[in-house]
Amino acid sequence: MSIINTNIPYSSDLLAQNIYDLLRFYPFINIQTIGNSVLGKPIYVIKLGKGSKQVFYSASIHANEWITSPLLMKFVEDYCIAYTNNQNIYGYSIRNLFNSVSIYIAPMVNPDGVDLLTGAYNSDSNIFGSFQNIANNYPNIPFPNGWKANFNGVDLNLQFPAGWENAKQIKYTQGFTRPSPRDFVGYGPLTEPESLAIYNFTLTHNFSLMIAYHTQGKEIYWNFQNINPPKGFSIGTQFANSSGYILANVPFNSSFAGYKDWFIQEYNKPGYTIEAGIGNNPLPISQFNEIYQDNIGILILGAILA
Repeated sequence: MSIINTNIPYSSDLLAQNIYDLLRFYPFINIQTIGNSVLGKPIYVIKLGKGSKQVFYSASIHANEWITSPLLMKFVEDYCIAYTNNQNIYGYSIRNLFNSVSIYIAPMVNPDGVDLLTGAYNSDSNIFGSFQNIANNYPNIPFPNGWKANFNGVDLNLQFPAGWENAKQIKYTQGFTRPSPRDFVGYGPLTEPESLAIYNFTLTHNFSLMIAYHTQGKEIYWNFQNINPPKGFSIGTQFANSSGYILANVPFNSSFAGYKDWFIQEYNKPGYTIEAGIGNNPLPISQFNEIYQDNIGILILGAILA
């Protein structure tokens, strides 16, 4: 029996139910809440393993990239099944991995935004109306499919203290000077509870490596400005080889204030933004199986190689 349904739109309620069911069947996993969204929804982290080496994977910091949430949740379930049955994934023993590495997974950093994209709010509700009021100021961005931001209209991946002023200048020049479906940096770094939760969580751990899942483009971004972390390129190359994705440099106008950028700047350790799948966001759920098969090697190798 599979707990994670990878054929339907994902939501914060479905995530919570999936986590409850996984914990019931696999009590060796650890669940914590590291913060709450603007609308008060929990931001969950799932811990797999008990090793001293720690890695961190996150998904759905952008609302219309929600397919990355079931990606990480399917990985959690497959990991649990393999641990229970003493099986391998991608050629590696999961029981050995469990004992040597702690994998922390935040499957849905932006639950309010994801719920907008996956139909959790009635179109006549006050919450939907609040989203729409922001979107009305940017009629060229399709609504709701173009929505990346949180409930406040702030792009959570432009909130980190790594060239935030540069990001502000770039995005303001592009016209994103107030709350928007995408690309508004906020009124300062770390003003939004979701970004602050990830930031504070990172500060309280000693992660050897992090991966932030986005869509789309089948690309892997691995550095920040002129900071090239030790092992960053070599691990990224192995990620590329396992997935068929391209190891690439970030386009300049998108190369500031992201979570990956801050992690590399702060720790000089391998950090990656992975742009899964191909097409227009939000990617159709019909792409899920291909995305999962492309990325299962990365999810294992991230823990092995860190």
